[in-house]
Amino acid sequence: MKLFDLSGRVALVTGGNSGIGLGMAEGLAAAGAAVMIAGRNRAKNAAALERLKPLTKDVDVFQADVTRQAECQAMVQRTLERFGSLTVLANNAGTNIRKRPEELSLTEWQSILDTNLTSAFMVSQAAYPAMQRAGFGKIINTGSMMSIFGTGFHAAYAASKGGIVQLTKALAAGWARDRIQVNAILPGWIDTELTRAARRDLQGLHERVLARTPAGRWGDPGDFAGIAVFLASAASDFVTGTAIPVDGGYASLG
Repeated sequence: MKLFDLSGRVALVTGGNSGIGLGMAEGLAAAGAAVMIAGRNRAKNAAALERLKPLTKDVDVFQADVTRQAECQAMVQRTLERFGSLTVLANNAGTNIRKRPEELSLTEWQSILDTNLTSAFMVSQAAYPAMQRAGFGKIINTGSMMSIFGTGFHAAYAASKGGIVQLTKALAAGWARDRIQVNAILPGWIDTELTRAARRDLQGLHERVLARTPAGRWGDPGDFAGIAVFLASAASDFVTGTAIPVDGGYASLG
């Protein structure tokens, strides 16, 4: 279906070498987009590249730390050099430190805000001129259920992910005249490296998630392929400034 055809579109996916980011990258590649994966871990980047090669010949990786503005600008520049344009950006890089608020150091707080929120602003700002030249663009920001809910061990993470939703709205309003749509996805409990660590640290988490999630299972990174294609395609041209839960119904219970 042409509405979902991404042929000719070029996507940059930060944190795209594993988990949700890789799930999105696979969906984008399968729909016809050229894909640049950006991540800090060289080995994970290489593994992700091999995983995407069967889907598209137009795929590459770039090693970068998204908390550094110069590296954010460099990954955008490399994407333009490699593929000639940049029309889709998925801001997915993220981290978390599970501690009670009184135990969280200012350095830890700043690290989480820089990785999860400030990076999305910096990469979006770096990508804007290329999208403006192209005459359109799609930005997909990764929020979280913690954009909506709070827990006693997620203070910095929840603040950063709540900020992602407001940043999404602000960018959507500011760049609508440039035909750039900006939306956020709000993952529920997804089976990734981060959540596997949480299950080890937090007794009973697995059972609580299953009991709370109407779908009756943890999400899989592959569950994000479809929403990424939708938000990167012409099918979402009148959808902007919104935050879409991808959570098996977790948020529907209020």
